[in-house]
Amino acid sequence: MRSLILAIQFLTRLPTPQLRNFEQRELTHCAPWFPWVGMLVGLLVTAFALLGGRLDSWLGALLALLIWVWVTGALHLDGLADLVDGLGAAHRDPARLLQVMRDPHVGSFGVIALIMQCLCKLVLLRIALNHATLTLATLPLIFAWARFGAIAWSAFLPTLPGSSTESFTWQIDKRLLILNALLLAALTFYFVPTLLIAPLCLAAWAWFLRRKVGGMSGDCLGAGIEVTESALLLWSVLPVLQWFKTLW
Repeated sequence: MRSLILAIQFLTRLPTPQLRNFEQRELTHCAPWFPWVGMLVGLLVTAFALLGGRLDSWLGALLALLIWVWVTGALHLDGLADLVDGLGAAHRDPARLLQVMRDPHVGSFGVIALIMQCLCKLVLLRIALNHATLTLATLPLIFAWARFGAIAWSAFLPTLPGSSTESFTWQIDKRLLILNALLLAALTFYFVPTLLIAPLCLAAWAWFLRRKVGGMSGDCLGAGIEVTESALLLWSVLPVLQWFKTLW
């Protein structure tokens, strides 16, 4: 269970048992747990959304967003800000892109991205609460797919030179990757079939990173998680889905 505890510690602020004799190489084996840690975080965020939503949908959305940011330590938001700063300042210069992404300071592009992302989540959560599209399974599955994306992108995209992810390589067994995908697809089909569009979102982000960035880094993975979460949350509240849901 050490790998599960490490995955929780790596992705969240949730309390866990203390691990003794920790070695950094152990982090390379915890990646297969990422989707299921995401599902745990999604359940927590959903609980606060529904609790606050009993009083007011805006309150529920705000509580959910606060817990969302706190429990993840704004880890993925930081990646989004760094990537947007790099893309905004690079002007198609790969060396400049990596240089800006490694800068610990947040620029104007990154600040705007953070504001827009938080506003997007707040509004979408409120819509989901208002129209009762936020089921107990919706956010957990969205969170799980987004973090599955992180290990899938790591497995199939080249690592950018000089990125933080070069210090260790995720040891991702392709068989475990396929098993995770099948389990997530089965759960999604049973509980929220409209979210079966998730693999397309993950493939779209992989294509974007190959075309615009040239590979992946820790920041790219974090940004991808943020983008996937918002895209799937938007998809889940689109009015056109009301017709699709009647088929199920």
